[in-house]
Amino acid sequence: MESSAAVPDVRSELVRRHAATARTVLALLIGVALLCVVAYLSKKFLTPQTNPSLDMAVRISILILGLSSIALRRTKFSAMRLQDIGGLQGPLGLLATLQRTTLQVALLAGLIALIGFTGTIFTSNDFYTYAGSVVAIAVLLYAYPVRRAWEAALRRFASTENLPDSPTKSV
Repeated sequence: MESSAAVPDVRSELVRRHAATARTVLALLIGVALLCVVAYLSKKFLTPQTNPSLDMAVRISILILGLSSIALRRTKFSAMRLQDIGGLQGPLGLLATLQRTTLQVALLAGLIALIGFTGTIFTSNDFYTYAGSVVAIAVLLYAYPVRRAWEAALRRFASTENLPDSPTKSV
């Protein structure tokens, strides 16, 4: 039987990991907004150039990375996968997976915004930054860690004998 000291460890780890992940996602949201401001302010300093191949590459990259980030999150957060991780690694392993996947998706969103900004720098067309930022913000909002959802995942998928508000297992 596990000690009751494990309850505060899981709770404190949940709070710590969730707070760090939420701060990172919010920082990326602020960074995306700042890229839009920089693109708007730098437009008058850039010389307009047309490049059809760069145009298609930026648009396709933004689209593929946006869809890939959604597919990555849905795959990594599938019920069967989380159940296996919770059973094998316990609640701390499940928390690590939730944090790692959320950060991976958030970093993909940051990459989307950077690709759009790079397209703006090369062509002086601020549409790339704005389009990339809209997709990046949508992905970041989709990836934002909701603490109640993490708690529900812990109760559902981890060995819940050491979590509060969970039914006790009968032997």
